[in-house]
Amino acid sequence: MSERTRQILVAGIGNAFMGDDGFGGQVAQRLEKRKLPAGVSVFDFGTGGLDLAYEVMRGYDALVIVDINRQGEAPGTVFVMEPDPADIEGGIEDGAAIDPHAMDPETVLRFVKTVGGWPGKVVIVACEPTAVGEVAWGLSEAVEGALDQAVEVVLQQVEELGKDAAYVREH
Repeated sequence: MSERTRQILVAGIGNAFMGDDGFGGQVAQRLEKRKLPAGVSVFDFGTGGLDLAYEVMRGYDALVIVDINRQGEAPGTVFVMEPDPADIEGGIEDGAAIDPHAMDPETVLRFVKTVGGWPGKVVIVACEPTAVGEVAWGLSEAVEGALDQAVEVVLQQVEELGKDAAYVREH
């Protein structure tokens, strides 16, 4: 019996005008040029977090977020994180304004969880930045050098997410 085609969204996020923050978009652009398995959609959401949240609510089996993330590693280090939905606080009614153009991954996931749109699996493929928060065009040398590796890591994650075994919860 063949496995059904999983619907997987790969979302590059970040601001290309903020140096290394443009990493997610650069990875998405490279992935858009590749032949991808059936059921895989790739978008560069830039800073459009609300757009990402609405797209996720269309009913994907899995979401792969591509972004920068400070973990204290050497700049250019690519890593994979899998947030547990239980660890993401639900709720968007805490009084904090939601800026639809500046939603970070945690806020997007809070929003999606609150409205009941959490996909079956969420994976974050991230890169340790050299610098963040500074207006700059283009990626640092270390992060630029991690783009091809990040593309391969995303493709590995997509391959795994296409299998039923990826959705079996271990107790």
